Amino acid sequence: MAKIVVITSGKGGVGKTTTSASFAAGLALRGYKTVVIDFDVGLRNLDLLMGCENRIVYDFVDVISGNARLQQALVKDKQLEKLYILPDSQTRDKDALTEEGVAEVIEELSKQFDYIICDSPAGIERGAQLAMYHADEAIIVTNPEISSVRDSDRIIGVLQSRTKKVEEGTGTVREHLVINRYNPERAAAKEMMDIDTISNDILKVPLLGVVPESNSVLEASNHGEPVIHYQDSVAGQCYDDIVARFLGEERPLRHIDVKKKSFLQRWFGG
Repeated sequence: MAKIVVITSGKGGVGKTTTSASFAAGLALRGYKTVVIDFDVGLRNLDLLMGCENRIVYDFVDVISGNARLQQALVKDKQLEKLYILPDSQTRDKDALTEEGVAEVIEELSKQFDYIICDSPAGIERGAQLAMYHADEAIIVTNPEISSVRDSDRIIGVLQSRTKKVEEGTGTVREHLVINRYNPERAAAKEMMDIDTISNDILKVPLLGVVPESNSVLEASNHGEPVIHYQDSVAGQCYDDIVARFLGEERPLRHIDVKKKSFLQRWFGG
């Protein structure tokens, strides 16, 4: 049976879908047959980030409504043999996903894949609740700002009370935290929250990784590739570390310290 991982956040625009794409790709790079499902009805961002938007014929809603078989809707990744995407519909009907339909799709995918990654909409709307309901593990993505962290705290509350595991009394969803768009210089200047405050003082969720601000994320997005493929970049390296830690490997955090200025930078104020 597959392990189901939901990637969620309290608010939009924090890098959740970017994380979903790179996390799924990272698992596939390590030999795990992986499918990533887009639960954000009406907003098809995942397929754009993964460069497969022109290959979509059927989608998640088509499968649930009976207009297509699951195998017809699965889109194979262009680069990785073991990575597939189940794209979502551009319909405006937020109720297009049903509890029964999602459960049937998850059950069928569990027979075929090692990992099912659920890319959740932000917040606690219906799509988000459906995305997290069947989860075994959850990755909460936040930015180092107070509004994002507070909204993430709400999501943790939902994860601890409204999932299948909790309802059936079979356990809890294992939680992980990813802090995205971190800038150590701004954190040192108290312009954004620091890692320890977010992880240990407020959310109290084990830290899986920190991804600093990086222009390579936008570059990868423009090329339709998960940034984890850009291993010369800071973001690509950090996402690779996140996948490795998730799988049990011990790796130190990278790129989170303030860079020391050279003599010339100090002299000229750079």
